[in-house]
Amino acid sequence: MVRRSVPRPVRVVLSQVRALAARIATVALPNRCALCGNLSHAVICTACDAAYWNEARLRCDICAVPLGIGAPRRRHRHTGFGHTGSGHTGSGRTGSGHTGSGRTVTARAAAYRCKACRTAPPPFDATLALADYRAPLDGLARGLKFHARLALGAEFAARLARLVDDTRDAGGFDVVAPVPLSHRRLVARGYNQAWAIARPLARRLGVRADATLLARVADTAPQSRLDRRARRDNVAAAFAVAGDVAGRHVALVDDVMTSGATLAAAAHALKAAGAARVTNLVALRTARD
Repeated sequence: MVRRSVPRPVRVVLSQVRALAARIATVALPNRCALCGNLSHAVICTACDAAYWNEARLRCDICAVPLGIGAPRRRHRHTGFGHTGSGHTGSGRTGSGHTGSGRTVTARAAAYRCKACRTAPPPFDATLALADYRAPLDGLARGLKFHARLALGAEFAARLARLVDDTRDAGGFDVVAPVPLSHRRLVARGYNQAWAIARPLARRLGVRADATLLARVADTAPQSRLDRRARRDNVAAAFAVAGDVAGRHVALVDDVMTSGATLAAAAHALKAAGAARVTNLVALRTARD
């Protein structure tokens, strides 16, 4: 028996109907909070949002590593977004000097830098991070990366977009690009978790997203199995730039930043190709190991 293929117009309509049904179900039916499991219309319920996302944290402007519990706090207009890689608060519009409510923001006298970034500045220029990689938030990253919970990518994207808007002198991106996976790992996993964040993030920022701007030209060992120095060596020549980045400000997106070796290698490739500036936008940041 010969099976007839469904005509393309019919396939398109069916796809649109399924997508619409999924959106209606999301709005009409309660979901479970990704952290506590209680019923919630949002990916993260109000209680968990208040409990886990609102700790102010001073970070290095360059690599977003936590600078210490006793360090001064920075305040943001949006509650629940105290974690940031830049010490500037206010509008996401470069050079505006005002918040969205019209209040003047006093610029800092000096930028925050960790000792490592002062001693040996990395190839990227800045990093914004939502929160520390710690329980229970680390479960969100694992759910996105290993269990295809792609709604968590959109959740991270929404929070990162608000963080960019909240951080003085952030933004001004020309393109948003994910850290790419190797072809083998992409085929095995079926998706790139960084792209699951980068695509909706670019849409919220009104910036072009490009999943092919960077290519992973070396199939490296998983970074989680290596120590700090081995991580740097493992990805030293792992990336190549496939697009035109000359004079551009590239926002480089990843789910978790640990040693920073992967992002540094990607930024090095972008700078070598002529990028003017590279800013990392990451969901979670570990303490430096």
